[in-house]
Amino acid sequence: MKSQRILVIEDDEFTRRLLAAFLEKSGFQVTEGGNGQDLHARTRESAFDLIVLDLNLPDEDGLVLTRQLRARSRVPILMLTSRDDETNRLVGFELGADDYVTKPCNPNELLARVRAILNRSAATDTSDAAAPIAIKDYALDLQRHRLTDPKGQEIQLTAGEFHLLSALAMANGRVLSRGQLIDAVGSPEDALTERSVDVLISRLRRKVESNPQEPELIITVPRHGYRLAVT
Repeated sequence: MKSQRILVIEDDEFTRRLLAAFLEKSGFQVTEGGNGQDLHARTRESAFDLIVLDLNLPDEDGLVLTRQLRARSRVPILMLTSRDDETNRLVGFELGADDYVTKPCNPNELLARVRAILNRSAATDTSDAAAPIAIKDYALDLQRHRLTDPKGQEIQLTAGEFHLLSALAMANGRVLSRGQLIDAVGSPEDALTERSVDVLISRLRRKVESNPQEPELIITVPRHGYRLAVT
């Protein structure tokens, strides 16, 4: 059985290495990062089964990172928080985090919560939620970061295009504003603007629409944003 992959984002090197070593000893494949930029880079490079995320990072707000992750992915998120972070924990849950562990954390408690989250995720994965999302005759596989056309051929997408399309697909026909799509696509170093979102939409349409000038899949909702046509 393939080992499940966990990303640990924690700025304190001692704590991060301790948790990573403990999780690796427990049979997981672990990737480490020390800040928000590392999170953006690692999640662009690979898909993970779970992310352990410290809310107090030196460069970015962990709650903002949680919101950005949830905008484009269903990956489970386990928050690392201080004992006096009750408000942040509640906000984190509202933004889509799955659970939390307080610091200094007990590795055995972390492991128990990680396993519980992954077990719940595995149960969900037996349903249609884990199947590729149908976009008309296209199939978007969130797990493998892959879009295939009606003939089963893969369409090459940039990371930004994939994240934008994923956010629209997960919205299930709801309109997403350009601001929401910036959350889904970008990181601070990208310096994305609403115009950047429009450019990505245009590029996506050229790849998936039979006539990009008269789109049938990615619909513009004037003064509001964009939505996907629901089949």
